[in-house]
Amino acid sequence: MKNYKKNNSNRVFINNQIRAKEVRLITEDGQQIGVTPISQAISMAEEKGLDLVQVTEKVSPPVCKIADYGKYLYQLKKKEKKPHKKGGETKGIRLKFKTGEHDLLTKAKQSAKFLEQGNRVKIDLILRGREKALRNQAQIQINKFLDILKEITPIEIDQPSKKNPRGLSLIIKKGHEQTKDKEISKQKVQSDQERKSNA
Repeated sequence: MKNYKKNNSNRVFINNQIRAKEVRLITEDGQQIGVTPISQAISMAEEKGLDLVQVTEKVSPPVCKIADYGKYLYQLKKKEKKPHKKGGETKGIRLKFKTGEHDLLTKAKQSAKFLEQGNRVKIDLILRGREKALRNQAQIQINKFLDILKEITPIEIDQPSKKNPRGLSLIIKKGHEQTKDKEISKQKVQSDQERKSNA
């Protein structure tokens, strides 16, 4: 396992360099695991032959992603060299605890449009009154929305969901096309398996 760092002021901590006892974990394919003990997160990375990379420490616990450290640095350098394009704003999408599937689809299409324009999308799920005690169900509603959105365009979690006085929020960005292809392939395999079992 590697434990080196960038040779400049913008240090990238990985593996045992990460000092937090818990991290907000994202898998190599962008799946949001949630708050995980650091030892467990490192073990998960090791099992995949990858590293645990601290993406940001602006939140507590810090956000870490399972990734190939060398490729991660390469992607960072590519981003630094890219010319600034129009877009890059953070657009907002609001969900409610009882937003129906049709409305979720409509909002997913709007989110996809923002992402295609190069923007990030902040998703706010507003909780009112007694709904604030049902945060687990609220997270399920967010995941349902993300699943619908993944059917339209590939996405990546930029900032994992976190609590705020009004409910839950997270920020997403456009993912790589292969992320969507992987999801479609996975669903096709599952569909084929179901077809065989019913035959």
